[in-house]
Amino acid sequence: MSALSGKVQTVLGLLDPSQLGRTMTHEHLTMTFECSYCPPGPGQEHLVKIPIEMKNMFWLNQNPYSHNENLLLNQELEAVREELVAYRQAGGGAIVENTTTGISRDVRALQKLAKETGVHIIAGAGYYVDVTHSDETRKMTVEKLTDVIVSEVLRGADGTDICCGVIGEIGTSWPITDSEKKVLQAAAHAQTQLGCPVIIHPGRNSKAPEAVVQILQEAGGDISKTVMSHLDRTILDYGELLEFAKMGSYLEYDLFGTIMLNYPFNLQVDMPSDCQRIQSLAFLVAEGYEDRILVAHDVHTKNRLAKYGGHGYSHILNNIVPKMLTRGFTQNQVDKILIDNPKQWLTFK
Repeated sequence: MSALSGKVQTVLGLLDPSQLGRTMTHEHLTMTFECSYCPPGPGQEHLVKIPIEMKNMFWLNQNPYSHNENLLLNQELEAVREELVAYRQAGGGAIVENTTTGISRDVRALQKLAKETGVHIIAGAGYYVDVTHSDETRKMTVEKLTDVIVSEVLRGADGTDICCGVIGEIGTSWPITDSEKKVLQAAAHAQTQLGCPVIIHPGRNSKAPEAVVQILQEAGGDISKTVMSHLDRTILDYGELLEFAKMGSYLEYDLFGTIMLNYPFNLQVDMPSDCQRIQSLAFLVAEGYEDRILVAHDVHTKNRLAKYGGHGYSHILNNIVPKMLTRGFTQNQVDKILIDNPKQWLTFK
């Protein structure tokens, strides 16, 4: 492991952590999300296949998972390339690409994008939620799953020599299924061997993050090198958030730019606004967790791209950071969240 120790592994090879710069720790550049299709409401069935154009964008932004084409981000490589160029111009340095087995990971496309844009791209190893697991995956033992994940990091993913630099996003549902539990255990075992970062997609219930961490801990995982994603739609109560923060994972707010009246995967959740996300970050900083915060947009559908009037990958740099600075954050705190914390997490032990 000496070759990886102290380095970050991108799709173009090993990198000194100091070269990362500002990093979005949870994005997708090419993926499919058909596994999460949600039928539209009564009387809206005809909207499933409407063109993605300006007059339809309000409905699409409120119902992004009810439109077939919107779930095929992998069709937009040229638009993504242009966005990465803009991201670099806005001061962005790196992106962690969280697409795993089951949602059309394409490491060749990621390598091409990295070469063409100069953005450092870190690819994800492992498996997404249960509904995307193949029969072959379900039949694998924890030991076999571990071997696959380790191979994706050390030797290359999807029949290539392009290596992943993070395990995840490892997907879980709620309740956590047997197949997902095996994958979590395998991720922990692989992390023990590799000393690498792990990132989790928790189920949509406030108890889910703690349940995932407990499984990882029991399997020997390093929670200090693990990111819990999507906290902005998962733990909304500040008391519960503090209790979870004590478990020691990185705390990721990664849905910046998402404005949705009804969250179809859990209608009990009132999706926060970006201003409320900033308030949550300020609360965590005040409670002493500024070293454990990460941020991103989790772009995973077409409507989130600038091509279709969406916020794109530069929203945090262009809009959220200036807002944070007007709400009491210091530049040093912003730099910790965007530069120092990602660097610490992504560096192999």
